[in-house]
Amino acid sequence: METVKVLIIEDDDGLNRGISFALEQDGYEAVCAETLQEGYSLFEKEKPDAVILDLNLPDGDGIDFCKKIRRLSGERAGIPIVMLTARDMETDEIMGLTSGADDYITKPFSVSVLKIRLQNILSRKAVSGTIVSGEGAREADHRITSGEVVLDTKTLRAFCKEQELDLSMTEFRLLQYFLENKNRALLKEQILQHIWDADGNYVEENTLSVNISRLRKKLDGNYIRTIQGIGYLWEEKA
Repeated sequence: METVKVLIIEDDDGLNRGISFALEQDGYEAVCAETLQEGYSLFEKEKPDAVILDLNLPDGDGIDFCKKIRRLSGERAGIPIVMLTARDMETDEIMGLTSGADDYITKPFSVSVLKIRLQNILSRKAVSGTIVSGEGAREADHRITSGEVVLDTKTLRAFCKEQELDLSMTEFRLLQYFLENKNRALLKEQILQHIWDADGNYVEENTLSVNISRLRKKLDGNYIRTIQGIGYLWEEKA
């Protein structure tokens, strides 16, 4: 699966770095800017898959950036944009959304909520395959199947019994890891290292079990078997 690149345009250095770190922990690639001018330049140079945009910037208004992007032609005009702002007036939210933003989040906010909203937007936008593209690959190369579960790494969508699953990026990566290791016992440490941190600096102890529980529930309790004291196994049935 190709990495999803997100451009963050936020003049608060601490918040900028915090969002960047959180996204990278979930497998995104983050590109950061603190001004509109720098944001425009990186947008052209890096060709991001999504933009997280502050409304108030030192050299201008995020709404102007949003309108400019929406005036482009082709796929770039439809890039997902999440707008951040300290303004909490309803009129400001309306202005942000009517300028072309896909979502609008008022500060202070939870980074976890931001990630979920971003992933939901990416999933909706990926219907035509414009968010993550494979070069010269056949459609079948992007799909992994197991029983009634189908995962598409090109559009970042997953289905069970022909119904689309509403997955977070972490749940999607977890599902992909299981499908790539069908009928193999995976140690808890293996999963933590692959999904969260290759350096071994793992998250809270119950994070894995919580995410497994959520994914299992969305799969109607099937496929994922707990191996007591060891880890988990994706049990592919005939």
